[in-house]
Amino acid sequence: MKNKKILMGVLGASLVATASVSAYAVSVSSDSKGESYTNSTDGENAILVDGDTVKLDNITVNKTGDSEGDDADFYGENAAVLATNGANLTITDSKVTTNGAHANGVFSYGEGTVVNVSDTTITTSSNNSGGIMTTGGATMNASNLTITTSGGSSAAIRSDRGGGDVNVEGGTYSTSGSGSPAIYSTADISVSNATLKATTSEAVVVEGGNSVSLTNVSATGNNTKNSQSDEYKNVLIYQSMSGDASEGTSSFTMTGGSMTSNNGHMFFVTNTTCTINLSDVDFTYADGDFLRAAADAWGSSGSNGGNVTLNATSQDIDGAITVDSVSSLNMYLADGSSYDGAINTSSEQGSVYVSLDDDSTWSLTGDSYITSLTCDEDAIELNDYNLYVNGVLYEEGTASTGSSVEGSSYELSSNTYTGTITEISEDFITLEVSGMPGGGMPSGEAPDMENGSGSGSSSEDGMGMPPGDMPSGEKPSGEMPSGEKPSGEMPSGEMPSGEKPSGQMPSGEKPSDGASFDASDMPEMNGQMPSGEMPSGDMESKSVTFETSEDYTDDFEVGDMVTITLEDGVVVSIEAAATNQ
Repeated sequence: MKNKKILMGVLGASLVATASVSAYAVSVSSDSKGESYTNSTDGENAILVDGDTVKLDNITVNKTGDSEGDDADFYGENAAVLATNGANLTITDSKVTTNGAHANGVFSYGEGTVVNVSDTTITTSSNNSGGIMTTGGATMNASNLTITTSGGSSAAIRSDRGGGDVNVEGGTYSTSGSGSPAIYSTADISVSNATLKATTSEAVVVEGGNSVSLTNVSATGNNTKNSQSDEYKNVLIYQSMSGDASEGTSSFTMTGGSMTSNNGHMFFVTNTTCTINLSDVDFTYADGDFLRAAADAWGSSGSNGGNVTLNATSQDIDGAITVDSVSSLNMYLADGSSYDGAINTSSEQGSVYVSLDDDSTWSLTGDSYITSLTCDEDAIELNDYNLYVNGVLYEEGTASTGSSVEGSSYELSSNTYTGTITEISEDFITLEVSGMPGGGMPSGEAPDMENGSGSGSSSEDGMGMPPGDMPSGEKPSGEMPSGEKPSGEMPSGEMPSGEKPSGQMPSGEKPSDGASFDASDMPEMNGQMPSGEMPSGDMESKSVTFETSEDYTDDFEVGDMVTITLEDGVVVSIEAAATNQ
C-alpha cells in the first residue's frame, strides 16, 4: 500500500508527536491533546492513523508540500490528516490548515475506516485540496465544522473514487476556487442544519449512482463557465466518464431550507438518470430554467441526455423546464404543490409526463408541450397559453389520465467483445473495440470538468466536475499506487478508470453492476444489438472499460488482442483473439 511505503521511507524519522514535529510523516496510534503537528514534505501526511483507534483533542495541524494524481485524490497521500486501514479517528476542537497542491484537510479512506470530526476549523489554500475527503468506501461524520477552501477543484465536502458515507451536521462550508462546489459527491452524502456557499461554482454536484440529501440547509452557488460545458447551473447531476463514480441512478433530496442560484439553471441533469425529491424548499435564482435535462459535454451524442424523476411534495416551483430530444422527465406534484412555469415552450422535444394530485396545481406561463398528463379538472390554469399533450391541444377544465414515460436507455444483448487491450489492471480492462457503431460507445475519455481540458484528476479535480468545475490536476492513471493495492476494498460496482478526464463517465441506467459504460450511451439502433452482429451504419473504434471478476494481468498485457466474455457486465473470461479479427 502506498501509505505504508511512505512510512517505510521515513521509518527512521517517523515519530509519535509529543509537542511539535515537523518535516516527517507522523504515525499516530495513541490519544493526544493540545499537540501541534507540522509536515512540509511532498506527499507525506502530518498525521497518519493506520488501523488504530485514536482520539485527538485541541490539536493544531499544518501541512505544506505538494502531490499530484491518484495517490493524493484516491488514497490520501499528502493530506494533513489521513485515517486508513479500518482506523477509527476522532478529532475535536482543533485546527487544520494546508497549503499545497492535492493537500486535503481530513481524509478518510477505505472500508471500515471511520473519522469523527467536530467543532474544528479546516482551511485549504491550493488546488485539488478539499476540506473533508472520503474515498474507498470509508465513513466521515462531521459536526459543526468551519471549512474554507480557496483553490480550484477543492470542494468543502468532497469525495472521490470508491465513495463512502458522509454525514454532516451543522457548520459552515465555503469555497471560492474555480470548479469547487460546496459539495462534490461520488458517495452518499447527507447534510443538515448547515450553510453551504460556493462563490464561483455550483452549490452541489452529484456524479453517477450517488446521492446528496440536504435538510434545513442554506445553499448558495454562483457557477462560472470556464470550460467546455454550455450550461450554467447551481445543482449539477451528471456522469462524467472518468470511472470514479459508480453508474446508476443519482439522487438529490432537499427538505426545508433554501437554495439560491446566482447564475444559471437551478438544476441541470445530463448524461445520467436521476431522482430529485423536493419538499418545502425556498428557491431563488436570477436567470435560467428551474430544471434543464439535456445533452452536454459528457457521454455519447444521441444518448447522453438527462432522465429525471422529479417528486415535489408541499413544494412551490417557479420557472421554465426544458427537456431536450434525448432526455425525459416524469414530474409528480403532490400534497399542495404548485408549478408556475412552462415546459418545452417552443415544441415537443423529449418525453415528459406531468402528474398532479387533487391538491396540486400548474399555472402556465407559456405554451407547453408534454407527452402525457394526469390531473383533475381544476388542476391546470392555461392563462391564455396552449398546452399540447402528445400533440393534442388540452382543454382547460378537463381531467386527464396518463402514464409515465421512459428514458433513453438501450439494452445490450451481446456478452462478448473483441478488441485490443489499451489498459489493464487487477480490477478492470479497457479495450479498443473495432466496428462499434459511430458514437455508440463511450470514448473512454471525457472532457476535464475542472481543468477545462481532456484530462484531469479525480472526480472533483478532474473529479468528474463540470467543465470548468475541475481544478487543474493530473489525470489519474487508474493504477494503484506503486503497483500495490491500497488497503480497503473498492466498493463493488466502482471501477478504477483509465486516466480520469475531468468530465466523467456517461451515465444513465447501468447496464450491469460492473460495466463502466452505460447502455444509455448506445445510440438507438432500431432495437437491440443482436448478439454477435453489428448494426449497419458508420462504424468506428471505441474504447470500452469493463470491471473484471479476477486479476488477468499475469496473462495479458497492453497491446494484446483478446475476446472477453461478460456476465452481468463483468468480465468472467479473456481469451487471445486471432489478429485478423
